[in-house]
Amino acid sequence: MKIAAVCVMPLLAVSLAWPARGQEPPVQGPTIKTQVNLVNLFVTVRDKSKHIATNLTQDDFKVYEDGQEQKIAFFSKEMTLPITLGLLMDTSGSEQNMLGAIQEGAESFLNRVMRKGDEAMVISFDLDVNLLADITDDRSELDRAIRRAQINAAGPMVTPGTLPTGNIGTDFYDAVYLACHDELASEAGRKAVVVLTDAEDNGSKVRVEEAIEAAQRTDTVVHILLVYDPRYGANSSVAKKITDETGGRMIVVNSEKHLQEAFDQISEELRSQYTIGYYPTNTAHDGKFRKIKVEVTDHDDKVLTRKGYYAPTS
Repeated sequence: MKIAAVCVMPLLAVSLAWPARGQEPPVQGPTIKTQVNLVNLFVTVRDKSKHIATNLTQDDFKVYEDGQEQKIAFFSKEMTLPITLGLLMDTSGSEQNMLGAIQEGAESFLNRVMRKGDEAMVISFDLDVNLLADITDDRSELDRAIRRAQINAAGPMVTPGTLPTGNIGTDFYDAVYLACHDELASEAGRKAVVVLTDAEDNGSKVRVEEAIEAAQRTDTVVHILLVYDPRYGANSSVAKKITDETGGRMIVVNSEKHLQEAFDQISEELRSQYTIGYYPTNTAHDGKFRKIKVEVTDHDDKVLTRKGYYAPTS
């Protein structure tokens, strides 16, 4: 037990303080995007049989911003565009019986979904938020980080950092906020966070709305695998709110078999997307949130993409 404590405690200093990456200025995207405010959308479409639709063309899509149709300026099918992944594992006491399956499934997921050029990070959260592996393309390092996750490894300690102080408990919202705001903000290209949790939060310093905003401002899609023990329950409404607002998916998982199936679905979606770009007709740099709606010709198809973005301020 003393050895485990020595391994975990240095991670705590990295967690809520998060100094290394959080203080770096965001890396700018392509020049055209910065100067003319091209809005990029990564879109997944499933048909009524829940199969991925891979044969659509630009003419099959319509994009609306705040109710006004936008002209599509860029369209492509994305199968190989690099992606930066955040894998977030709930290690609170309510996940004790599922942790082994979560670790095994997470390793398999990363090994399946990651390709050359992709990177990922591993975070665990319970009474605190632990950065187990910073953004890297080293799969061995990522696998070791996954295996280091322990139930309630953080203990009762709360480290002052970028978040205001609050109650002690499961820091689900804090984990999403820190992953997006402090880690993924400086990353370019496609970004996604996959969270394995029961979505119960009783200790975060930020509200769920702030976690969602952090994801939206960094163009990060959040997927939640709702893994829970029936004795403890789960907060499916919060999980659905986060995924709906960021363009991700919530999948209920109540067995090891379902966990692997859920990972397979997310992996498929991450590798079967359309990229749509448009120049918004509203050119105001007011910093306001703009609502986005994407429709396809066949209205029985289900479109998965983010619900909006924040306009620039300068």
